[in-house]
Amino acid sequence: MPDDAAAVLRLAADLVAIDSRSSLSNLPVADRIEAELTGFEIERVDYADANGVAKRVLVAHRGPKGGYALSGHMDTVPETGWTDPPWTPRVADGVLHGLGSVDMKGPVAACIVAARGMAADAPVTLLLTTDEETSKQGARAVAASDYARSLGLKGIVVAEPTGLSPVRGHRSHIEYTAVASGVQAHSSTGQGTNANWSLIPFLTEMKTVFERLRHDPAFHDAAYDPPFSDFNLVIDNHGTAVNVTVARATARIKFRRSRNIDYADIEAAVKEAASRAGVVLTEKREGTPPELPADHPLIALGVAATGQAARTAPYGTDASELQELAPCMVLGPGGIGTAHTPHECVAVADLAAAIPLFRRILAAGS
Repeated sequence: MPDDAAAVLRLAADLVAIDSRSSLSNLPVADRIEAELTGFEIERVDYADANGVAKRVLVAHRGPKGGYALSGHMDTVPETGWTDPPWTPRVADGVLHGLGSVDMKGPVAACIVAARGMAADAPVTLLLTTDEETSKQGARAVAASDYARSLGLKGIVVAEPTGLSPVRGHRSHIEYTAVASGVQAHSSTGQGTNANWSLIPFLTEMKTVFERLRHDPAFHDAAYDPPFSDFNLVIDNHGTAVNVTVARATARIKFRRSRNIDYADIEAAVKEAASRAGVVLTEKREGTPPELPADHPLIALGVAATGQAARTAPYGTDASELQELAPCMVLGPGGIGTAHTPHECVAVADLAAAIPLFRRILAAGS
């Protein structure tokens, strides 16, 4: 309805205007969201992230227990590459532009507007997280919440952008960090030790792992596009100048894996390579890759509500952690194509179209 379209645009624009990159506190955006939830019982779960930054997640509920929940995250990626002002929301030709517009402040706004419009006697739950783009710590806090657990949820719709088609499963990741140490000195003196020479043998073996994942059918999952797992490498010399021997060299690898493949050999290869090279290896893991069968009641509901076949996705979402609370389906407005780019945007019509769809799913929980 027109009122919903105006409401979702207003709220989405307000949320985009608040800088909530994962490195910052999300309390301002959490406060703005809470102002929209009059009549909801709200649990605030506060925590400090690994850098000591204050964070807050919200569990908002109204009506009886036992229904479905809508979920989204409040944080965004950094503003890398932006030339337009990232936190100045702009609408052009029916499209909202700005950092977080599609991933995922616009979808969060659609969840809130949909939830507010439900009948007073319908079960309605919102699970609003942060740190999705980094550690998933917010989703873990929600999944561990006694209040959230007490609601007896039948299922959770994670409203990441899917073009409003249901996603029944996705990959989750292991993030490896390998650190090699050296001795800093003026490179002309011959007195230093360059950490890169220790890191390079490890990286050589990682290239072999990368090729194995790409080309060995044993590690391919035909249910996904692409069928091979992501094994993305980022290298950092921490600002060292070219005339200084490198005191610390860091390689970070994001390894996204799907649920139905045995990756034990890949994990062993990473650890053994680090040991041989003498680099220090640490890892951070998301939860088990979430994947529901095509005939699961939540997926069947999503298919019936959208008229779209269920599929899988190669990326990850909070579902990797929220599945500990209830079965998860990923379904939301907009496309992933502009997310994490300096051209992020979402059609306002897509946000508006999500609202009645979300209401149909929530109503099915009554």
